[in-house]
Amino acid sequence: MKNIITTIALLISISAFSQSNQELLSHYQKYYKQMQSQSDIQGVINALTHLNILSPNQARTDTLATLYMNEGRHVEALNTIGIEKNEADSDLAVQVKAFSLKAINDIDQSLIHYEELFKRKPNPFIAYELAEMKIRKGDLLGATRNITFGIANSNGDIVRNYYETQQPYSVPMKAAFIYLKGLVKINEDRENNIDETIGIMEEALAVAPNFNMAKISIDALTAQKNTKAE
Repeated sequence: MKNIITTIALLISISAFSQSNQELLSHYQKYYKQMQSQSDIQGVINALTHLNILSPNQARTDTLATLYMNEGRHVEALNTIGIEKNEADSDLAVQVKAFSLKAINDIDQSLIHYEELFKRKPNPFIAYELAEMKIRKGDLLGATRNITFGIANSNGDIVRNYYETQQPYSVPMKAAFIYLKGLVKINEDRENNIDETIGIMEEALAVAPNFNMAKISIDALTAQKNTKAE
């Protein structure tokens, strides 16, 4: 008799918990929609966190990590989604890992995920990120492969944004890759490749006359050349 009473009590407890859990899910689903309608990003983050606790869901986790990334909260994004490479990751998850790891200057780990992105969907934007990071790491051969792909696959419709001036500006993607080509050349031999690098930077300027980074590079290299001549 005692065992029967215990079993009934347990079933009642499980039923009550299930009902309570469903009520909480319903509440946070409504809360999530309300926060979305108010464009309250922190509210959306809070709602998704509660929903994930109540009913874990990978797509929801990916969305939560993306929201953190978009808010510049890269450590939170990575804590949400992890940093390890996983073949089962969605494209969105790989993108969050790649971008956020680069943002916190973990270039080695970021490169792993950018390479995975490029393998899945090769395009000039990913190729640019790869080339830029490989130049920083001294992998000039790898950077050259990405630059070659980028130049071959960049048309006049896609651009790269730069932010080193007070007023951000855009240049055609082809010019951006030519600029990286110049960086590879000067890094191959900083003493003897000055003239050749200036010529490459001038080629980038010919494509994009507003390319301030190319102008800065030409000025710096010209000054270095003049100092060397003296």
